[in-house]
Amino acid sequence: MNHWIIAPIVLPAFVAAFLVLVLSHDLKRQRLVSTAATVFLLGTAAGLFLLASDGTTRVYLLGNWPAPFGIVMVLDRLSALMLLVTAVLALAVVVYACGGWDAKGRHFHALFQFQLMGICGAFLTGDAFNLFVFFEVMLIASYGLMLHGGGPYRLRAGFQYVAINLAGSTLFLFAVGLIYATTGTLNMADIAVKARSVAEGDVALLRTGALLLLLVFALKAALVPLHWWLPTAYGAAPAPVAALFAIMTKVGAYCIIRMYGMVFGPEAGAVANAAAPWLLPAALLTLVTGALGVLATRRLLDLVAFSVVWSMGSLLVAVGLFDAGGLTAALYYAVHSTIAAAALFLVADMVIRHRRHWEDRLTVAPPVPYANLLSGLFFLAAITMAGLPPFSGFIGKLLVLDAVRGTPLAAWTWGLILATSLAVIIAFSRAGSTLFWKAETRAEEALPAEGARPPMTAVLATVGMIGAAGLLAAGAGPATAVFAATAGQIMDVRGYVAAVLGPDTTLAQGR
Repeated sequence: MNHWIIAPIVLPAFVAAFLVLVLSHDLKRQRLVSTAATVFLLGTAAGLFLLASDGTTRVYLLGNWPAPFGIVMVLDRLSALMLLVTAVLALAVVVYACGGWDAKGRHFHALFQFQLMGICGAFLTGDAFNLFVFFEVMLIASYGLMLHGGGPYRLRAGFQYVAINLAGSTLFLFAVGLIYATTGTLNMADIAVKARSVAEGDVALLRTGALLLLLVFALKAALVPLHWWLPTAYGAAPAPVAALFAIMTKVGAYCIIRMYGMVFGPEAGAVANAAAPWLLPAALLTLVTGALGVLATRRLLDLVAFSVVWSMGSLLVAVGLFDAGGLTAALYYAVHSTIAAAALFLVADMVIRHRRHWEDRLTVAPPVPYANLLSGLFFLAAITMAGLPPFSGFIGKLLVLDAVRGTPLAAWTWGLILATSLAVIIAFSRAGSTLFWKAETRAEEALPAEGARPPMTAVLATVGMIGAAGLLAAGAGPATAVFAATAGQIMDVRGYVAAVLGPDTTLAQGR
């Protein structure tokens, strides 16, 4: 077995424990260890991505217990891609946080590493119950990160965040209970086999479990009408935490792809395509709701948060097609929207910290120092998120539009994507003009330029994210080829089952 497969889980777990037990009162060394560990995670993720690029699905059996009886970690193109995106985002976040945000409370870096452990575990696990476990790790760590720096607003938002996620965890347990009761297994590959031969009297229970699981993943992905927690939670979180949370919604999208593109996919017998009738209409509503939120909000962080909801609508439209073209577009858009959302949160934080009294409202205020730098970064991040050329959002949107061409809802989808894109462009244009162009010019009210320069680490992290969006656009051809190969592997359910359960297992067995 290749032991590097579990390194993205084990590494942050041990680093987090080390930071708590040994370096809890030494912030400088915490920064050094956390940054070094994240760089190592990025190197590991890049190595695993190259390893998975040959199209082979690799399995790690903990304790060498055979599937489906033991704990299984699975590395394929999809999980390797999401690990790489997570590691790139994590490096930008930790660099930004080292500019001062991590000093506002204790144990930021330990919680950050625990969060990475949960995210990487969710991408690698091949078992539905262990997916629940990693969801809980993410929830605990994200709650601590949300409260970093304190304040009553964060406390209220954190309570709401925990309450809604605990409700989701309860549904998750009910769902896996129903699935186990009807199939006798929680291994994803084994469910894919046994769902095809489930007893006729158990079909309704299995379908109920599948739909309850879809609700849980839709909650994580901020799919309408389960999106309402996201603007409050992301708007209240510290900027580097909100940037890290950009990957959290993609965990929900990943789980939908994994479970409903493979386990309950087109060959799942009586429960085939369980998510298909619900996902695409809900994604279109998410597009509209997110765009209306972007237009209506009067706070900068809420503007970014609603743009995340809007981007998830575009992403889930492509996912809802459950075909090779749709999944290719979805993967490209998932990478793009993660990078764009993170960049916007980081830029928004720098803008707010340089406005008088840390003003978050989109109202006219005195000019901010270094407005040229901040306005330039805001402009680049905004056009990336809105989907204007030459950045990756434009190509991602074209891929989504091309994927839905020829489907029954093509006209509605094209119209809503283009109309909501225009609304988002208008909202970002209005916000930028209010923040920078309409600034009051009374010099005595402007903040002093000396000593107000944004930390170099913050600028580097933000420029890195925007640069990543540019690289994704410049390399759109090779990237799309990689995503197309990944989509093909996702749809090869038989190959996944054979890799996890053994080459002698077939979908017709219902073992």
